[in-house]
Amino acid sequence: MEKLPKFSDLPLNKADPHHSAWGLYGKDDQLGFLNRLTDDVVKEAAKEIQTGTRISLNWPLDAQGDLPFFGRQVFHKNVYQKPPRIVNDDVWTFNTQSSSQWDGLRHFGYQKEAKFYNGVTLDDIHGANKSNVNGIGAWAEKGIVGRGVLLDYHSWRIEQGISFNAFKTESIPLEHLKKVAEAQGVTFKFGDILIVRSGYMAAYNELPKQELAALSKVMPPTFAGVEQSEEMLEWIWNNFSAVSGDQPGFEAWPSQKDYMLHEVLLAGWGCPIGELFDLEALAAHCKTTSRYSFFVTSEPCNVPGGVASPPNILAIF
Repeated sequence: MEKLPKFSDLPLNKADPHHSAWGLYGKDDQLGFLNRLTDDVVKEAAKEIQTGTRISLNWPLDAQGDLPFFGRQVFHKNVYQKPPRIVNDDVWTFNTQSSSQWDGLRHFGYQKEAKFYNGVTLDDIHGANKSNVNGIGAWAEKGIVGRGVLLDYHSWRIEQGISFNAFKTESIPLEHLKKVAEAQGVTFKFGDILIVRSGYMAAYNELPKQELAALSKVMPPTFAGVEQSEEMLEWIWNNFSAVSGDQPGFEAWPSQKDYMLHEVLLAGWGCPIGELFDLEALAAHCKTTSRYSFFVTSEPCNVPGGVASPPNILAIF
């Protein structure tokens, strides 16, 4: 494990936004928490591969059809022939956050300070001298590769008789996630890729289209997710290289605090946030095999200056 500053020492520079760790990996760093995925960490994670079983965590790009949440654009696919040859091409047009996604470092900044990771401003992204700084293409060079751990909160809370509405602003307490890990026999290693099955995808798959249409019009949208708390932030800081789940926002939405985890994770630390991962097949396999850790390989799209990307992610056992 690398020598980390204590969570209580954040922000590293007192003039920077709350909880931020700007400069930890250099003032021009664009990898953030992915610096935790060293060659040694990845080599150790590869020991998780024992059977060769591969499971995709990618929801289809068109899964939300014409009813994407957060007002995002729908997926369009145009397949066309190129006569006189017997040849087809296609063109896809979509919002990178309308299905499974990694949120990149251009997506969400500190709202009050109007700053992204390592102090990048909106002008740096949109202004006259704009560049590709903090673009998700920087993550494509080595990918997001390491040891993944599933915390199947959905199955655990059903066993415990705990009610849960994925489409309401309900917080998953850190205490519960730790109990899930204990029940599954999971221990964490520094640099793990955290994956939380909240039950959103299971709930979504059961709703008729008319209910989804009504929910898509709710503004602001409301979704369940992990709690916003100092304790949650400290747990993530001490353990993980990336966090993800099957829910639209990872954290409970809208925020229950005067800050959002998105601000600290993305803008403060450069921690990738994965959302809308399809975890149903993964959860079934983990339950059958009693194995909740595995090798993860994910290759964000190499788009210089991109904001987010489909994860192109596999769990390998």
